[in-house]
Amino acid sequence: MEELVESFVRDGFVKLTIGTREQGEAAQELLWQQIGLSPGDPEGWREPVVWAADMTGHGPFGELVRSPVLAAGLDAVCGKGGWQPRGSAGNIPIRFPHLPPADDRGWHLDLNLPRPDGTWGVSVRAHNLLVLMLFSEVGELDAPTRIRVGSHRDSLGALGEQVHDHVSAGALVDAASRDRPVALATGSPGDAYLVHPLTVHAAHEHLGERPRFMAQMPFMLAPPLDPAADTPLARALR
Repeated sequence: MEELVESFVRDGFVKLTIGTREQGEAAQELLWQQIGLSPGDPEGWREPVVWAADMTGHGPFGELVRSPVLAAGLDAVCGKGGWQPRGSAGNIPIRFPHLPPADDRGWHLDLNLPRPDGTWGVSVRAHNLLVLMLFSEVGELDAPTRIRVGSHRDSLGALGEQVHDHVSAGALVDAASRDRPVALATGSPGDAYLVHPLTVHAAHEHLGERPRFMAQMPFMLAPPLDPAADTPLARALR
């Protein structure tokens, strides 16, 4: 796990194989059934993004979300007891090829701080960590999430101690990290990426041939991120 932690601290993300291809593909099959489309009928693919969801942790979804490998990876980067387990994969965007791309590909940070009024903002004192979980083969052309390597350290200075709305935070961290190299979240069913809460990332246009299935799961932190703490999450910002 030492190498995993070093990679996460340096780059702001790390890739793991948390389950089998069979588990990932089984989850994909359930998602096809849910959205009422077919992998063998491209004529039915009419929207660039179709949203599905796993809210119960049924079958392969639960097996992957509760993967011992995923738990060990989260323990390594958050510290034991530093994150809260999930029961399901949550909302899952499915991206389809051969269509004009959705207008959702800006560089950003996910909402990470609950406000007293029930809304969410973006802060360096994040309450969650992003996990990308792949249910399909994702190559460089298959709309992989784009990640600015090392951008978590840029976000720290750009955001300061204020709580920002999603749009203003995106503009700040985009400008601060624009010179960072870009990595693509490619992989196979059963792979996952642990992404630092302050790592700047973006969706990508689908230029391939096969739909891309990937969950975007926030795992709640316990306690929230403290940049001064002695944890890999905090050390990554120094």
